[in-house]
Amino acid sequence: MIGSSTSQNKRELLLADWLACARPPEADGRAVPPDAADWTVLSRLLPAAAALRELGQFSVNGPARRFDAEDWWYRLSFDAGDPNKNGRTVLGFDGLATIAQVWLNGKALLSSSNMFVSHEVDVSNELKDSGNELLIHFRALDIALSAQRKRPRWRTPMVAHQQLRWFRTTLLGRTPGWSPPVAVVGPWKDIWLQRSELLEAKNVRLEAQVEGSTGLVKCKLRLETTAESQQFDAVFLQLERRGRIHSQSLRRDGTGAFSGDMFLDDVDLWWPHTHGEAALYDAFLRIRIGGVERELFIDLGKVGFRTIRLEGADGDFSLHVNGVHIFCRGACWTPLDVVTLRSTPEACRGAVMQARAAGMNMLRVTGTTVYEEDHFYSACDEQGVLVWQDFMFANMDYPGEDAEFMASVLLEARQQLVRLRGAACLAVFCGNSECEQQASMWGAPREQWQAALFTVTLPQLCADLAPGVPYWPSSAHGGSFPHQANAGTSSYYGVGAYLRPLEDARRSDLKFATECLAFANVPAPSTIERMPGGPAGRVHHPGWKERSPRDLGAGWDFDDVRDHYLGLVFGIDPIKLRYSDHERYLVLSRMASGEVMAASFAEWRRPGSSCRGAITLMFRDLWAGAGWGLVDDIGVPKACYYYMKRVLQPVSVLLSDEGVSGLFLHVLNERAEEKRVEIEVAAWRDGNARVAFGEKSLTVPARGAQSMACLDLLGHFVDLNYAYKFGPMTCDLVAVTLRDATGVQLGRSFYFPGGLNAGTETDIGLRAHATMLDKHTAMLTVETKRFAQCVYFDIPGFSADDEYFHLPPASTINVILTGSGGHLPAGSVYAANFVRGARVELMATENAVQHGAQAK
Repeated sequence: MIGSSTSQNKRELLLADWLACARPPEADGRAVPPDAADWTVLSRLLPAAAALRELGQFSVNGPARRFDAEDWWYRLSFDAGDPNKNGRTVLGFDGLATIAQVWLNGKALLSSSNMFVSHEVDVSNELKDSGNELLIHFRALDIALSAQRKRPRWRTPMVAHQQLRWFRTTLLGRTPGWSPPVAVVGPWKDIWLQRSELLEAKNVRLEAQVEGSTGLVKCKLRLETTAESQQFDAVFLQLERRGRIHSQSLRRDGTGAFSGDMFLDDVDLWWPHTHGEAALYDAFLRIRIGGVERELFIDLGKVGFRTIRLEGADGDFSLHVNGVHIFCRGACWTPLDVVTLRSTPEACRGAVMQARAAGMNMLRVTGTTVYEEDHFYSACDEQGVLVWQDFMFANMDYPGEDAEFMASVLLEARQQLVRLRGAACLAVFCGNSECEQQASMWGAPREQWQAALFTVTLPQLCADLAPGVPYWPSSAHGGSFPHQANAGTSSYYGVGAYLRPLEDARRSDLKFATECLAFANVPAPSTIERMPGGPAGRVHHPGWKERSPRDLGAGWDFDDVRDHYLGLVFGIDPIKLRYSDHERYLVLSRMASGEVMAASFAEWRRPGSSCRGAITLMFRDLWAGAGWGLVDDIGVPKACYYYMKRVLQPVSVLLSDEGVSGLFLHVLNERAEEKRVEIEVAAWRDGNARVAFGEKSLTVPARGAQSMACLDLLGHFVDLNYAYKFGPMTCDLVAVTLRDATGVQLGRSFYFPGGLNAGTETDIGLRAHATMLDKHTAMLTVETKRFAQCVYFDIPGFSADDEYFHLPPASTINVILTGSGGHLPAGSVYAANFVRGARVELMATENAVQHGAQAK
């Protein structure tokens, strides 16, 4: 029931008329700024950096400012109107970052030292009709960090100050190796005023269960009203889906709580989108009021019926939804705006849809960030995307023996579990991100790797408050050491930071990667234009390097990792290429990380693989640069996004080199229905000379796969993977195409026996023409005579649903372009092995209508 409204009362957001003031830290932390202080009028309530950004006084692209080094004061003068005579008025603070004290009309209201905790205070007796003053002081975190405290048992290179472990605040902005140097300080979530005048549902707990085809909803809540004479004739829980309404009366016990169980036959199950429909039911309370001929409805949000089971015995880690094993794939999620750590519901839903379109069925909220807003989980519920939810702990040795620290942590965990437990998308609650791994890699004794906070306290809370969601102690956990790839879960960077060959994706016997495949992924040219140095910038520019992820203290960064695989994939020296042709270096760099990611996931999704899932690091960059993201900071896809999109689809075809056994194809079908498909294998040499072709019809079982040797489709032997090496290579390109029974292409996979060629040709016969389908959408038809390597576009104002794809000789493909409207697609189409681009031609109007109808 994420995002539910359980109140009939009016909540007033206190967004306008705020003043803010930055001051040098006071020794006692209590001195109020004088009226003559330099108070700044804010356009709306925002944390310090975001407020200054709105006023044009700060930018992540400008000079850095250490917000943790200053005291920040916020002040609001407001009128409350008529006092609430019959009920109470609550002042709410959804998030204060990080060490804060609040006064209302001169009276101390609350103190907070945990940005992840929300506060509600009854201010009925403190409010005045007019002239109220709310004052909030955010103390400089740097001063608090300088206090003498017990040293940690191990260190982490992620943060500059090890004593951050004492403070319940985000690591974003405080991890200089990979996040922009802008710490969130101030009110980072809403502040609001609510008057209780009608009716409110409190302590609502909806627990959805399913066994077979029967659903069960256990409901418990309290109803509070300020009208002494108001009685409830009847209270009903009501569920609705597709016009069908289910209703169950709730009984009142001796404590005044209402409860009841609702059974539903033939319930529609919630599935990850790769495996079925993400079915949700709308939940309401229907209340009959005594003495009044009317009913009230309270929205309780949405309910999904599914089971989640975690198999973790004997070194395994696999997730089963509704009894079906799910290969989980996706990315680590980061806030859409690193300065506010927030997003609008529309922007968040769009980003989740973008991940879904790429075939991802899981997003991980990591312990280095923040708990996301309700609309994120609602979007994942609606889009059928599972969520791996870390508690906000990462890498450090947290002081679990400190009573004050633990009291804050327990409050935080309870609040988050109560808020999130009703989300159908929640697949795992995880104690922390890499704490066990960091302890072991630092050399701490084995008995220090695991803390009671993560092995006793949090799992017990999860079992009590969210029993339908499995718990896992740490993102890297299991085996003889926490990050052992073939046991439990791990942060897998064998292919990646540890520069292992591509074969390590199989050799490692990976079970489940909670993060993996980190590269400094080169963004689109439009993103580079927004970077320091602009379009003329080069990878050695200080502004580029500032935004290249790295481990603090390391003598390398993730540009170096990408360069290593560029050399491995193309067999060339990346440094020499960067010297001689920087633009081509960028093109091949984009390809390199995409090719490596796609090859790794093809291996892991192969039916014979031991891998149960893999999550890339990460989905979206935090600022414009060559970051870990598959898309940039505003959502523009990088080349690797498209590579991943093709290899992650629920119905797809993959290739694997099985040595002297030959080249094998694997057809995957995660859908609930069997699939009749046509498969084609073709081999070429010298760019357009076809040397082999075969085809076959298959029926792939529901949620199943079929594997076979490519030679099964050919009438004669061809050394497709050049395993035997009798003479020169027979072919240098193999393509396998998957189509449905009507001929629509479902997927395509390529294999290059001699590796990818870094050379270019003067003419490959590349052509493109565009057909407008409506004022926002065009169909781009791309055709080639010879093999076109990594086809990409430069069409300003339009984005493509596919890009950076290979195109076999003598073939054609249709790509959908989406624009803002008002102009036609004008630009060029390029291929990495073509020295020039092909201009996009516009089709005649009479042909446009015909082609548009065919595309639809």
